[in-house]
Amino acid sequence: MDTIDRFIRYLEAELNLSPNTVAAYARDLRQWESFATGDGAREFRPDDVTASDLRTWLAAERRTECSARTLRRKTQSLRAFYRYLMTTEGLKSNPAADIDTARLPRPLPVFVRQSETGAMLDAMERDAADTDDFTSVRNALMVEMLYQTGMRSQELIDLEDDAVDTAASRMRVMGKRRKERIIPFGPRLAAMIDDYRARRARATGVSATDAFFVRPDGRPLYRRLVWSVVHTAMADAGVHASRMSPHVLRHSCATDMLNAGADLNSVRELLGHASLATTQVYTHLTYRDLLNNYQHAHPRAQSRKETNHGS
Repeated sequence: MDTIDRFIRYLEAELNLSPNTVAAYARDLRQWESFATGDGAREFRPDDVTASDLRTWLAAERRTECSARTLRRKTQSLRAFYRYLMTTEGLKSNPAADIDTARLPRPLPVFVRQSETGAMLDAMERDAADTDDFTSVRNALMVEMLYQTGMRSQELIDLEDDAVDTAASRMRVMGKRRKERIIPFGPRLAAMIDDYRARRARATGVSATDAFFVRPDGRPLYRRLVWSVVHTAMADAGVHASRMSPHVLRHSCATDMLNAGADLNSVRELLGHASLATTQVYTHLTYRDLLNNYQHAHPRAQSRKETNHGS
């Protein structure tokens, strides 16, 4: 087992990073190893590296039209790897410590207006009630749950059946870095859950499954399937949004709760944000909506020319 393998084991066993994050770090470091050794022509010596060496590799990656987000992650992979070597291998300094990460633009999250979201969910619920099709019932619940709880698509996929308690109206969700949180829900979602479980039992032939959401053959969902269900639901409903994805429903949940007067900390807990600053971006959305409504509705918010023309 080489140094990179030991680092990956450390990420998995001690930091509880998600499998996707661990795989990305491993891929980044193997690419760095290949560059540093001339595709294996030389021995890989992690302790014989300078910040200039790392910058040369990142510059080469940038020339391959690597995105700013990917470059940022590669830099973070290097920092974490050499920080680990300082702790466990006696490396005296971290050559990646002073390398600047690529700056990412912070666009405002895309969300759907509450009236459009409600119309879409009501239509899906009506369609599910009029059919015996298991997939239609499941899809309606998936979209409803994403909006009502604000959970991430991977959290929806990883949701375990015994973590959903309709009697207590709450569910246990495993978030990023495998941090568990409790999400409450109301009677409407509870009724949909009970109906789904009954139909799931008939479709799969078993009363309970490990994963809460499954395909008709009992196998768990996957990310592309969840994305397709949400995208199709939004497109069929004629939703006006620049993106149609599960994360848009998460943004819509947060925005609608804040617009209705929810406390910022409560929304942070619901979404599983580590930092309040991440949640605060939604306050910009609610202010933008307020400003837009004000400019369109208040008689003195218009320009003097528009006011005179209207009279």
